[in-house]
Amino acid sequence: QVQLVESGGGLVQAGGSLRLSCAASGSIFSINTMGWYRQAPGKQRELVAGITRGGSTKYADSVKGRFTISRDNAKNTVYLQMNSLKPEDTGVYYCNGEFTWPMGAQDFWGQGTQVTVSS
Repeated sequence: QVQLVESGGGLVQAGGSLRLSCAASGSIFSINTMGWYRQAPGKQRELVAGITRGGSTKYADSVKGRFTISRDNAKNTVYLQMNSLKPEDTGVYYCNGEFTWPMGAQDFWGQGTQVTVSS
């Protein structure tokens, strides 16, 4: 089994910064793409940023230039540095990873961490 544990969420004023971390543990063979998603109240979960094992990244248009995703493959950890935060960035942030083994692949999700940006 695999576990993803997020940390780093909290309450911050608009214009501030937060850094989220997500550490994977358990029966890990390899992790392909890792990503951060968020879900605001009353809205669908959306992709915020993703990063491949090789380091290629993609971002939602709404966070480009403000957020940076990175990962440490040796630590099975993905990070999200969030700068110039806006109230519309408020939501629960979930970590996702595509885990692979010789016999197949499966996605896993973390439990989520709350990010609240006050105006």
